[in-house]
Amino acid sequence: MLNYIWAGMILIGIAFGAVNGTLAEAGTQAFDSAKEAVTLSLTMLGTMALWCGLLEVAKKSGMLSSMTRGIQPVVRWLFPRLPKGHPAGEYIAVNMIANFLGLGSAATPAGLKAMQSLEQLEEERRKNGEKAAGRHLSARARGTASNEMCTFLIINISSLQLIPVNMIAYRSQYGSVSPTSIVGPAIATTAISTAAAILFCKMADRKKRGA
Repeated sequence: MLNYIWAGMILIGIAFGAVNGTLAEAGTQAFDSAKEAVTLSLTMLGTMALWCGLLEVAKKSGMLSSMTRGIQPVVRWLFPRLPKGHPAGEYIAVNMIANFLGLGSAATPAGLKAMQSLEQLEEERRKNGEKAAGRHLSARARGTASNEMCTFLIINISSLQLIPVNMIAYRSQYGSVSPTSIVGPAIATTAISTAAAILFCKMADRKKRGA
């Protein structure tokens, strides 16, 4: 679907440029934007390499393991029905820590593994439920995301961040006098979005339980 949307936008842009006689300017801007995208990618590559390297150092030194254990009470509170010691708990903790440090790229692998583990857990629950009920659930019921999966996705999107690495890289690339001045507002806004996400998840879970 996204491919069709982007293709449509490109065709509309070309048609608009042809009608208004600005096709040459549009072509020049396209090349300039491509050059700028490469420059920005190199800037972000260096920034992400730095922070991902620091994350790897924290992992090798055992600091990441300590942080993961320290955040487990929060994970258990957010996911009360997640079995203790389940692999998804560790993946969720690593994902939350990486997001907290602003390492979106480093958080992605742990996030994918967490979602896979939660999906496997939900499949096991459905199979046990089918055995207990003596019947098979519909395909639609089997394809429904669990509360844990929805909660993880919402919290992952809201993503409380201490250091907004990507935004700092953007501001540095485009000549900001103080690229790191975004840190304070970013912490405030992501704290609000995360609090709203947690409140929504808890209210939705309580409503579902009461239904």
